[in-house]
Amino acid sequence: MLKPEIGDGEATLADPAFRADVLAGFASRPRAIPARWFYDRRGSELFEAITDLPEYYPTRTEAGILESAGPAIADAVGPGRAVVEFGSGSSAKTPLLLRAIAPAAYVPIDISGDFLRQSSAQLAQAFPGLPVLPLEADFMHPIALPEAVAAMPKLGFFPGSTIGNMIPSSSVDLLRAMRMWLGTGAMLLIGMDRIKPAEVLVPAYDDAEGVTAAFNLNLLERINRELGGTIPVDAFRHRALWNDMRARIEMHLEAVRDVAFTIEGRRFELAAGETIHTENSHKYGPRDARILLRAGGWTPIAEWTDAGENFAVILAEAQAARTAP
Repeated sequence: MLKPEIGDGEATLADPAFRADVLAGFASRPRAIPARWFYDRRGSELFEAITDLPEYYPTRTEAGILESAGPAIADAVGPGRAVVEFGSGSSAKTPLLLRAIAPAAYVPIDISGDFLRQSSAQLAQAFPGLPVLPLEADFMHPIALPEAVAAMPKLGFFPGSTIGNMIPSSSVDLLRAMRMWLGTGAMLLIGMDRIKPAEVLVPAYDDAEGVTAAFNLNLLERINRELGGTIPVDAFRHRALWNDMRARIEMHLEAVRDVAFTIEGRRFELAAGETIHTENSHKYGPRDARILLRAGGWTPIAEWTDAGENFAVILAEAQAARTAP
């Protein structure tokens, strides 16, 4: 038997859902932990650093699309909508949209409360006449939008190809939930990353500076801090690979040696070479993306891409149910 290696072992107050997902993820085979738990404050800061890396093309490509397509998006959306952003993070791309469409309110939703409040305050200063109503929530579970926007027409905003972090069945479930929360007649502006060569994709998730590696490994630091874990973080390394059959980048934490540790007193072991699957980033061709949206109850009505067609921003509508084609 392996001897557990020593960490701090002292738990702080933890989200019960985080605890449940981590313990279930380590007990399952293959081991996997949902990617949403990357985003404590440190994880959110590291992700924002990732978006500035030269290898990480999605952020700057999508921002370029939003800037160039702003007038067309405004024409299609119209003024006076409440913009509801799912997973707002730093809201870095949000000003491009808000400046274009003259919204009535902005509701940023994020799981990282400290980061949400900071970015919301900055955005409120930048748009002093706009009601900014932050909502700390995990949108993978039911949410209730602020009462102040209940009667407003809504525009969901889901940039960054975050939809790609979910397996397709979960993506469809989320899109259906968004349709229910936003209501019939709502619109959804969503970013989706396109399929492209592995030599472009893999470096975007395994950068030369090691920022993505630090982002991935921070999940173990969070487990140690919040769940009293004794995981030796130096016993793991970051791995990113392209799974062509499933059209996705996968991120894993790979044990570099045999290791044993505890989480809330429960013992776990990994042999050298075993991994913890921490994230997927699915990529979609044009037809794939439209089928996914339709399956989720959204009708695509417009699409914008960059010159190389590496990334797409799609506008879809929650149309009323029809009894005939």
